[in-house]
Amino acid sequence: MNRLSAVFLKLVRWSGWLLLPLTLGFLLTGYAISGRYGMGVFCTEQQALALHKLFHVPLLVLWLGHVAPACYLAMQRWGWLKNSG
Repeated sequence: MNRLSAVFLKLVRWSGWLLLPLTLGFLLTGYAISGRYGMGVFCTEQQALALHKLFHVPLLVLWLGHVAPACYLAMQRWGWLKNSG
């Protein structure tokens, strides 16, 4: 495994762990906005909407930071890209 692949593997693992609570928070605030499944008891609709809007950019950045290296590593594994190390 070359150095770039090792860095990408660590990035995929770390971003995956960071995505887990962020995604759960995004879903929970979405349900709190709509008042479904009793999630409205944790915060008001306005608070949930504010949090939900704050989650968009970190979610997108982490998602791209997770998916792009994972695709690179998958294409390397499948032999579509040469492993230079």
